[in-house]
Amino acid sequence: MRMSRLIMAVAFTFMMIAGTGQARAAEKLDFILNWIAGGDHAPYYFAKQQGWYADAGIDLEIQQGKGSSMSAQRTGIGKNQVGLADLGTALVAKGKGADIVAVMNIYANSPYGMYWLKSSGIRGPKDFVGKKIGNPSWDAARLMWPALAKKVGINPKSVKWVNVQPNAKLTALMSKDIQITTSFYNIHHIFQAKLGSNMGFFPWKKYGVNPYGNSIIVNGKYLKKNQKVIKAFVKVNQEAFQYCAVNPAPCVKALVSANTGLKFKNEMMNWKLVTELMTDKFSTGIALGFFDPERMDKDYELIETYFNIKKKFDIKKVYTNKFLDRSITMPK
Repeated sequence: MRMSRLIMAVAFTFMMIAGTGQARAAEKLDFILNWIAGGDHAPYYFAKQQGWYADAGIDLEIQQGKGSSMSAQRTGIGKNQVGLADLGTALVAKGKGADIVAVMNIYANSPYGMYWLKSSGIRGPKDFVGKKIGNPSWDAARLMWPALAKKVGINPKSVKWVNVQPNAKLTALMSKDIQITTSFYNIHHIFQAKLGSNMGFFPWKKYGVNPYGNSIIVNGKYLKKNQKVIKAFVKVNQEAFQYCAVNPAPCVKALVSANTGLKFKNEMMNWKLVTELMTDKFSTGIALGFFDPERMDKDYELIETYFNIKKKFDIKKVYTNKFLDRSITMPK
């Protein structure tokens, strides 16, 4: 009897040690967002709350961001192993030496949009000539403006750009300090609520300027040594985004409970707009997060034309679809 108890005790101790070893084996990932947490980030918080990352052997820390430039830079130098950034901004960072690889797109459609007051007499982009457009000097939409101007048939220099901070765009528009501004579509509902029927709007993709938006990027050196970890990380994100597209409420609740000051109703509207940005023929037909090689070539041409790319690079080495689980698609 004593021997049996001794054997059981030894076995139990071994199991405890083994369990501790497994816990310690969890890979620490510091994931920096493109901006402060909002509805578009709900799946990450839901997956973390549900323990999906932990089940995949990942100890995930989600860090608030201060713009895609910052997240691309930090990921590029290895301060963060993984990050979320507007892909155009990430490619510009790559051209400046950042060591990054995109492994999953979140915004299959460009989130760029133009907003104005209908009462100003503006009916569309042709009426932008001679008007003031306000946004930050570093805004990617501002830098890519010549591409849109060319598409709509106006001189890129025919407008005046005014420096306006991100959170002041709507106020500046309503006070008429500017006549037009740019914004990501996922906060379209905020402009709509404030401007109502007086809101003028069009998405850039309407005129054929549709670069990929927010995407998950990984530090290149880290990726080479930790492909299994990144594969697991990508799969959890695919599963989370697919789940939240069908069941948004628990995902948004997880986001709100983890971030003081967020309101469920507002972030739910944000998330619903995000699902529009996520949906294209590749995300529904091939895999959620899939990069179309032809579009990526065009994105590189766009960035190379309108941004100061100091170091040329092969775009095919800056993104990959190999970590995507092709059984996970965006709901149609």
